[in-house]
Amino acid sequence: MLKCDRGDRRGLARLLNAAVPPGWPPPLLDEETISQFFRMMEDGSDPKFCSWYWVRADHAGDERTLIGCGGTGSLSGNPDAVTIGYSVLDEFQNQGYATEAIRRIAREVFSWPGIRKITATTYPDLKASIRVLEKSGFIPAGGKEQGEGMEEGTLVYLLHPSSLQGP
Repeated sequence: MLKCDRGDRRGLARLLNAAVPPGWPPPLLDEETISQFFRMMEDGSDPKFCSWYWVRADHAGDERTLIGCGGTGSLSGNPDAVTIGYSVLDEFQNQGYATEAIRRIAREVFSWPGIRKITATTYPDLKASIRVLEKSGFIPAGGKEQGEGMEEGTLVYLLHPSSLQGP
């Protein structure tokens, strides 16, 4: 799927059995990010790397549309932690899709042996992203994890299994 995501829309649509909207990819899935995903996939350097594509299906299941994506990776120096990232196409934001996807991914990640926390980073001005994290049970990091996230100017949020919210 990652290979098709680099320019083979028809191939991606076929693999996902879903329409790929003209606006694909979402805002945070840029060429640099996909290149990093490729590197991790090909060299096996990150055992916690996983990439998900989010498909919305109508109630009858007849119409399927690619709406977003997410992924996980190792957190340097924390063998019991995973970091998570996500992005949704603009036209599908503020409809609860990211929250639902993050909750489902978190449940999956917490089923992995030894995982005790999930981190996420976001920019302070991305209020919708912060709200997704909060609705999913993430809290602002404190203690030794307090401060900036992986990129300059980002904030760190944490989720523990007991804090996972929602159905």
